[in-house]
Amino acid sequence: MGNKLFQQAHKFVDEALHGHHSSKSDEEMMETAQNALSSAFANSTDAEREQLSELQSDLESSKYKKK
Repeated sequence: MGNKLFQQAHKFVDEALHGHHSSKSDEEMMETAQNALSSAFANSTDAEREQLSELQSDLESSKYKKK
């Protein structure tokens, strides 16, 4: 079994970046993804943290493109 927080963070970032949501605004999805990343980062291995950092960068880049 993998790290559930890591998996959730990956899922929420993917949803925020690719619009796989229906009822939440882009801002709400970005906030959810950011919260999931923060939670996962504290409970992850070094390798997972590296991947989470990349997801964080992708999320930040996307946020600035949407403004």
